[in-house]
Amino acid sequence: MPPGNDLRVSLIQAATHWHDAKANRVMFGDLVRPLAGMTDLVVLPETFTSGFTNDTLSNAETMDGVTVRWMGALASEVNAVVTGSVVIRDGDRFVNRLVWMSPDETFVFYDKRHLFRMANEHERYVGGDARLVVELNGWRICPMVCYDLRFPVFMRNNMRSDLGRMDYDVILFVANWPAPRRGPWRTLLRARAIENLCYSVGVNRVGTDGNGLVYAGDSAAIDFTGEALLDLDDRAQVATTPLSASALNAHRERFPAWRDADTFKLLD
Repeated sequence: MPPGNDLRVSLIQAATHWHDAKANRVMFGDLVRPLAGMTDLVVLPETFTSGFTNDTLSNAETMDGVTVRWMGALASEVNAVVTGSVVIRDGDRFVNRLVWMSPDETFVFYDKRHLFRMANEHERYVGGDARLVVELNGWRICPMVCYDLRFPVFMRNNMRSDLGRMDYDVILFVANWPAPRRGPWRTLLRARAIENLCYSVGVNRVGTDGNGLVYAGDSAAIDFTGEALLDLDDRAQVATTPLSASALNAHRERFPAWRDADTFKLLD
């Protein structure tokens, strides 16, 4: 069944402290706690405890470390899913891992598949090999990380005969996307929504990181026609918007472009 109720989504756009996990947990906790009872899903940026770094040895945590436990406690406190990515050490490898933390403190995760070679991310991290789709209040949500936004094949939304509906209703991106490339960020968020007949939500950071890179924010919630429900500027801010289930269902009924999509299988 398609979603029946609206979904409240909160975008947390902030200037991440460079290589200071404790300070980031304090900052993001202070930003999220006032949302208790007002949201269903809280979205933090990519690598929100460290900034986008290749210093994995100094910044990586494990899945039983402080940050994952902190996410569980925060999700329970505000009674909403909390998600964002963290540098994680998994055995002898490092991954850029999005953690999807539920209010009951259970979680699933997605490891960033497409590693940003222009910053040598592929030399420090191992990419994931499977996408994740999670359910929340009747909505199906596909979370991705930053550079994934450029690769539409991996995230193609298909009609699922076993579900009787499309595979997902929201595509979500957490990012550290620098200001010089803000044009592609803004454009691709809209393209991914239009082509996949879904909502697209992107949360980016602001400020300047330890490598001197400037971030313009531009976090946004985009509807299935490419129109912005939220379109943030370059200031640190928190914004919440409802995603309309009835509007999404009506659009898919009157504009079923999925029927004419090319079929393919992802081999690798």
